[in-house]
Amino acid sequence: MLAATGLAWSGAQTVQNAFHTSDALDGAPRSTGAAENILLIGLDSRKDRNGNDLPPDVLAQLHAGDGQEGGYNTNTLILVHVPADGKNITAFSIPRDDYVPVVGIDGYDHAKIKEAYGLKKAQTEQHLIDTGVTDQATLESRSRDAGRAETLQTVRALTGVPIDRFAEVSLVGFYDITKALGGVQVCLNHAVSDSYSGAHFAAGVHTLNAAQALAFVRQRHGLDNGDLDRTHRQQAFLLSVTHALSSSGVFGDLNKLDALVTVAQRDITLSAGWNVVDYAHRIGDINGQSTRFTTLPVQRYDTIDGQDVNIIDPTAIRTQVQTAFGLIPPAPVAPGLRRRPGAGEPRAVPAPNHGPPVLSSPGGVPCVN
Repeated sequence: MLAATGLAWSGAQTVQNAFHTSDALDGAPRSTGAAENILLIGLDSRKDRNGNDLPPDVLAQLHAGDGQEGGYNTNTLILVHVPADGKNITAFSIPRDDYVPVVGIDGYDHAKIKEAYGLKKAQTEQHLIDTGVTDQATLESRSRDAGRAETLQTVRALTGVPIDRFAEVSLVGFYDITKALGGVQVCLNHAVSDSYSGAHFAAGVHTLNAAQALAFVRQRHGLDNGDLDRTHRQQAFLLSVTHALSSSGVFGDLNKLDALVTVAQRDITLSAGWNVVDYAHRIGDINGQSTRFTTLPVQRYDTIDGQDVNIIDPTAIRTQVQTAFGLIPPAPVAPGLRRRPGAGEPRAVPAPNHGPPVLSSPGGVPCVN
């Protein structure tokens, strides 16, 4: 979406200047060469950028409770690798309940990966209050930056790869993006009915309005693999948005373009220095571009301190991600053995029924459970 709006509005520097940016990547290691890694962060907060509650009518549309739920969990984390030629993009969804090491958070050496943002934000906000900071917007901005930096550091440590850019979208951003596009098409293998998220859909292809799209990406109850199946929903949603941008005449519709730019500026925070206009010109017109989504594997499930968590193999995950990103070569095949397709990549044992990768397809959007 950023590339599309940047390309469409490439002559308007005021569009670029209006994006909200964060310095959370300052001083962090970066990739060498033209390839780059981007972390997409979906923040499950019922607050606006300044820490104010969303209006009740908006919360009602989000089917997201009264505004006290969710905290500042990063319920969506997707690490995207864009190779130097921009064509075969690889993306890994990180399950939100993965139990990982954390540093810099008082009282914690491990936490669910989704909690790193909120824990660091809360501690930083309290520290700022203790030092005399009272302005709500300042408290929110500085503490969120600390949460972002903690999340970025935690993902780097888990995967062993640098992060060059990030984009953070709020819960309401999913809603606003779909509304600006006039709906997003999805495909379901099975009918679902979930009172928690509000997802009530028959099997087949649907064009979802904004509230329905949010219910679609948030559903985990009633799915065979819970949160792991929800990552497939999120992946399919992103591919659907990409498909909608390329096929629905958005570039010829000034009202839609204006709505998308407004959404991007209001609901998305970019890493400082990311010029979406320049970026759009670099990758926006690449032919033959494809995206492969994979959910990082989980070894087993457990309960720690009363919380359900995913137990993972960090060494195997680092090997899988670094191999897919071309930082290390695939493991050699023993002499005399034939390599099965995809068998050269070491990987952790996935949870039962973990599901196949979700792939982009020129014919439309993939079907998910």
